[in-house]
Amino acid sequence: MAGEPEEKPVEMTQPIVIELGKRKAKDIKDLKNGKGKVWDDVYTIVEEVKEMLGEDANSKVILPVIMIYQKKPKRQSLNRLIFPNFK
Repeated sequence: MAGEPEEKPVEMTQPIVIELGKRKAKDIKDLKNGKGKVWDDVYTIVEEVKEMLGEDANSKVILPVIMIYQKKPKRQSLNRLIFPNFK
């Protein structure tokens, strides 16, 4: 049809996986709102990747995947609670 803009193909790159480890709830909330120290860390990493790609970064969509996790405490058995030094 006449008058419709022509869509340019956009090439996707491999996702950037950013592992941030354990973070406070406030830091995660700030990250969701696009501000704070964690957001600055993610932005810096994305900029480094763009720099590494050079001219190829102009035609690609850079998609960071952010991983924040909390290690669950290991569940102790009843024997270890009653006899902690006995093996």
